[in-house]
Amino acid sequence: MWQQNYLFAGSSIVYSTLISAAPLFVLFYLLGVRRRPSWIAALSALGVALAVSLFIIRMPVQQAVAATLYGAAFGLFPISWIVFSSILLYRIAVDTGKFEIIKDSVGALSDDRRLQLLLIGFCFSSFIEGSAGFGSPVAVSAAMLTGLGFPPFYAGVYCLIGNTAPVAFGSIGIPIITLTQITGLPMNLLSAMTGRILSIIAVLIPIYMLVLMTGVRNTLAVWPALVAGGVGFGATQLFVSNVIGPELADIMGALVSISLMVLLMKVWKPARTFRLPGDEPALAGHTRHGARATFYAWVPYLLLVVFVLLWGYAPMKAQLDRFTVAIPVPGLHNLVERIPPVTAGPSPYAALFAFNWLSAAGTSCFLACVAASLLLGVGPRRFGSLYMVTMRQLAFPMLTIASVLALAFLMNYAGMTTTLGIAFAATGVAFPFFSALLGWLGVVLTGSVTSSNALFGNLQVVTAASLEMNPVLTASANAAGGVMGKMISLQSIAVAVAATGMAASDEARLFRFTLRHSIVLVAIVGLLTVLYAYWFPSLVPQL
Repeated sequence: MWQQNYLFAGSSIVYSTLISAAPLFVLFYLLGVRRRPSWIAALSALGVALAVSLFIIRMPVQQAVAATLYGAAFGLFPISWIVFSSILLYRIAVDTGKFEIIKDSVGALSDDRRLQLLLIGFCFSSFIEGSAGFGSPVAVSAAMLTGLGFPPFYAGVYCLIGNTAPVAFGSIGIPIITLTQITGLPMNLLSAMTGRILSIIAVLIPIYMLVLMTGVRNTLAVWPALVAGGVGFGATQLFVSNVIGPELADIMGALVSISLMVLLMKVWKPARTFRLPGDEPALAGHTRHGARATFYAWVPYLLLVVFVLLWGYAPMKAQLDRFTVAIPVPGLHNLVERIPPVTAGPSPYAALFAFNWLSAAGTSCFLACVAASLLLGVGPRRFGSLYMVTMRQLAFPMLTIASVLALAFLMNYAGMTTTLGIAFAATGVAFPFFSALLGWLGVVLTGSVTSSNALFGNLQVVTAASLEMNPVLTASANAAGGVMGKMISLQSIAVAVAATGMAASDEARLFRFTLRHSIVLVAIVGLLTVLYAYWFPSLVPQL
């Protein structure tokens, strides 16, 4: 068994941290400076990580290769499976002509681009996040906004930013449930504290999105919609996360915000309609469709909601999980040993690939595609053609996702990610701020708040104890800060590019554009954590 060594460079935390960060420097440099396609940046960073793990950290070749393949496999399933199924569903709606009716039905509620963005890019996206997560919210909402006439690049930007506040409670609360399992802290306390941070962010995000798109004056002009969408979601998320638990915080928040938005759009309109440059003629009027035609147009997405909710329903999920196959990764499972401060004592690092082919969220999306095809009269040959077109469209995005997850898993098993975490933990009294950044880093690396919580959750607790801080706050900050890393993870970037049909050359531009917003927003989460730690400690749940 090979034992991890977090201070491998002459026992120096500084040099060990710089070397561990080398793959990330390469990734950011190639994307942000050289503007290379994300799959090239990801593969290059993976090459650097392999070199560091093999020649500097001295990780055995067998474990390094196995960790890389394990991550790549996880990137293809379940992550890419969700993205593929979501895009296929969108293609079915477009190919059958139903998406044109969807566009008209949304336009009938309002031609105002601000209200359309709030409804689709935040409220509906939050519902998909709460139900399925793992990339599907960006895939679905970005595709819908593009179909409604939003420029593909900005549709991707807005959906990446909109898919933040709900992420910590996404996929039926899995990130908080995972954080509970890793830390041993009560789930109700972690849920409550995360909600107390993110409900504030949930009110801020819709404002941030609209200011980015339209400016301050045009944003203030639709304050009733901001109250209905943002405050409606945030208040519900706060209540549910503190009183009921993490599983329904997003779903209930989204349902409330969608209902309030639709009701508002039926009885109120802004004094002046905001349109994007060049789309006035397209919005001059909308064909009125009957209730039956409109219902059938929404069938693909209604089926998506039904299947996702069924797959998330605990009794149903338990039955589906009976068909899950746990595969020990050859050459890796329990052959790497983690040591303090990540664990209480030396302990083997498990590597079990859960092939949940039936209970995966992507399977529920794919079955929604099949059911929609049957109801809309899409025959097997036509369905197969759409399947192959989607596969060709997603070839490079799926390569990117597999490469990024291979990089993340290799850095985890080699101990490089923990070295970076220990460096953050050395910040002392400023740790409440950096605890949010640590969660952010975890999501940038893995593309998942669930994975970030599994990676750094225990380190947050150990560090808080050593600094005599409340571990509930720092562990929750890991989840809350992590959501802001979602928008710049290459996995999310690849999903946004694929969903909107952007050119591959736009990937680096999308990364550079969202990077600054990600940094600003995680800094806000960090400041909120500091406020809770030193100014309002009574609002932090006590053990």
